[in-house]
Amino acid sequence: MLIDSSGHVRSAIVHMLRQLGVDNIRAVGVNDRVLQLIAEGNFDILLLGHNGSDVLTGVQILEEARYRGFIKASACWVFMTSDASQELVLHAIDSHPDMLLTKPFTIEDLKYRLDTLVRRKDLLRPVDTAVEAGDLETAIALCRDLVSRQDPLYETVQQVRGRLLIKAGRYDEAKALFENRFWQSQDKEAGFHLAEALAGLSRVRDAIEVLQGLVAQYPLLIAAYDLLATLHERLGEVDVARDVLQEATARSPLGIPRQMALGRVATQTRSLDTAEGAYRKSIQLGQRSVYRSPEPYLRLANVHRLALQDADERQRGALQEAFDRALNQASFNFPRDERCKIQSALLRGQLLRDKGDESGAERCEREAEHINSQLETPLDLKREGLLLSADPVPMLEPAPPAPPAPPEPANPGKRDSAMSEKVNRLGVKHYMASKTSQAFRYFGLAIEYDPANPFALLNLAQLYLELARDSENKRKERLRMFDRYLRLTSQLPLQEPALSRQRQLLALRHQPLAALPGGCLAPLLG
Repeated sequence: MLIDSSGHVRSAIVHMLRQLGVDNIRAVGVNDRVLQLIAEGNFDILLLGHNGSDVLTGVQILEEARYRGFIKASACWVFMTSDASQELVLHAIDSHPDMLLTKPFTIEDLKYRLDTLVRRKDLLRPVDTAVEAGDLETAIALCRDLVSRQDPLYETVQQVRGRLLIKAGRYDEAKALFENRFWQSQDKEAGFHLAEALAGLSRVRDAIEVLQGLVAQYPLLIAAYDLLATLHERLGEVDVARDVLQEATARSPLGIPRQMALGRVATQTRSLDTAEGAYRKSIQLGQRSVYRSPEPYLRLANVHRLALQDADERQRGALQEAFDRALNQASFNFPRDERCKIQSALLRGQLLRDKGDESGAERCEREAEHINSQLETPLDLKREGLLLSADPVPMLEPAPPAPPAPPEPANPGKRDSAMSEKVNRLGVKHYMASKTSQAFRYFGLAIEYDPANPFALLNLAQLYLELARDSENKRKERLRMFDRYLRLTSQLPLQEPALSRQRQLLALRHQPLAALPGGCLAPLLG
């Protein structure tokens, strides 16, 4: 698939590809249907052009495709751009294309890049297929005997194996692999993954030491800054985390998650000017981004609330107007977002309490509680308040050393919605860790606690559809189970996001299984 907004560029590249013997080519311009075509297609190679003047740019397509799980491990993604600026290139790297290609390029350049990439992908295809099926253990085992030590791609395969070991939580083995490679070659990727493994082993100071050496030697390795900030925050060193993120966003300012992280830690350290700048940048970048949400508006309003606490009389009027404006913009841009309405009411209540108006604060809190009570899955209002104020939020569940057995219902005939939601979240965690059988067990238990839990029903339906797609074994039975759980959700009064997921799964069911995208069909509902 070739995606580029310029008809002349598409014609030139198609001509090159045909000269190289490539016949099965789909060339399209940039439009709102591109992501749907990517999701529905089963492309081996995607050549994605970027033009900064497009309404929907190539880097936005790449970012959303990665976010929505449309990028199969076995597909080759080549990002093409004539803008070789540091900001654009580093932002594209955040979404992990397989290769960056600077326009214009010759047919020889294209042939060399594609030959290299296809050889690597062909070699790793059985590994990628196992990863897409959620079978990490098989993928790791395949890497051991894929190539000999003399093969030029041996180190590439070992790096893939090490990343899979980290994903599987086998940190000791990953550490041994990357430690040996890093100290021999000082390879930056090996160093970064060594730090990940050390962090997984709770050797946080050792991981920080490795990352500090990496950013000193490779100042454009932005992923190292992100992990370094996370580890400093984990140790309670929030000022240091803020400084690290400031340096990262100065070098690579186009990533919304990084800007939002800077805004959060800057708010915690009361560096309000820094926080305000980060949230305003997030709003600006989010106009056409998959990360567009009310959150930066709400967080910006909270920054103005905190500034009001220490403002003199001359500043108060302007800060109050800025607070109201941020909340009004959130409501205007996201009129159907019930969580936004709840959070806005909570923030207004916090501001009134800051001013000593307890009755006004309680009125706003009652408004938030009323909206929350109408939701299919009510929010934890105390937690929402902590999130908005950037205060530390307790973890929902501490990470256990080993996965615990799911709790058995004390009274199977009595509905317990809160426990159902908790167990469903645990199922999502196991799925994210590629423990599919345990995810099935937890989702089933969530339904035992509450047969009307739409999230657990939809999660189970999705897992059965993914299994039916990935294996002919018991395919008919799995599709029947998918139909059963989706039919059960049709009997419930669904609200967003469950309603969108139901429609999405129904649309996927009407497609041939071979046409479904590989890997996770969508993020599970937690």
